[in-house]
Amino acid sequence: MEHDVCERLSALAGACKEVGARVTQQRREVLRAVVESDRHPDAQAVLHSVRERMPTISFDTVYRTLAFLQENGLIRRVQGTAERARFDGNDRPHHHFVCRKCGKIMDFESEDIDRMRLPVGVGKLGIAESRQLQIVGVCRACEKRKEESDG
Repeated sequence: MEHDVCERLSALAGACKEVGARVTQQRREVLRAVVESDRHPDAQAVLHSVRERMPTISFDTVYRTLAFLQENGLIRRVQGTAERARFDGNDRPHHHFVCRKCGKIMDFESEDIDRMRLPVGVGKLGIAESRQLQIVGVCRACEKRKEESDG
C-alpha cells in the first residue's frame, strides 16, 4: 500500500507541475487519505482522516482539493446510492458493487468485463479510454442481517 501511495504522490507532483500549481501538504494529505482508503470516502470522511494529521485543515480546502485531484485524473468520483460524492483512489482497472441498503461501495475485478467488446454505438459517441461497470444490489452483510431479523 505504501508503494501505491508513493507512486500517487509522485503523480501529484507531475500533475501540479503540468498545471502550474504547488504541491502543498494539504494536497498530499487529501490524496493520501483517498488512496489509503478502500471505503470510497466522501469529503466529510476525508476531512476526518486528514484532520488526524492536520487538525486545522478546513472542509472547504478538502472539498477544493478533491475537485483538483479529480480534474487532474489522480482520483475518480464514484456515484453511490446517496447524494454525496464519493471518491476512489484505486487507479487499477476495476468495477464497483454498490449496496443500495447500506451504501457501501466495493471494488471487484473482472477480466471478462475488461475484454468485453463495446457496443458499436459507443464508438459513434467518442473514443473510449476506460470502462467501469457499476452493479447495484444488496451486499452479503445486509442480506445476512435481513435473514437474521426474519429468522
